[in-house]
Amino acid sequence: MDIQLKKGFLEYCVLAALKKKDSYGYQIVKDVSNCIDISESTLYPILKRLETDKQVSTYSVEHNGRLRKYYHIETKGIDQIKKFLEDWEQIQKIYQYIEEEMKDDKE
Repeated sequence: MDIQLKKGFLEYCVLAALKKKDSYGYQIVKDVSNCIDISESTLYPILKRLETDKQVSTYSVEHNGRLRKYYHIETKGIDQIKKFLEDWEQIQKIYQYIEEEMKDDKE
């Protein structure tokens, strides 16, 4: 997948993963990797941006004697997912247009 296109979807995938349950970095990578490749080095700047924008909040929990940082989706993050889903119809139209224009090349 094109890197720019992928970047556009990553934030929504991270937010969707957090919608199900609060989570920490490594687990988010595992969850999101089911649909799109992501590394921890890509994830953390996304999480920082989402936190700065108040779409997610953080808290720490002790795990095996160490503090683990958990991320929690906020109302603003849920609203972003809803907006993305509302925009999906337009994204599908763009896809269909491109697909239609490419039909001549498939034959």
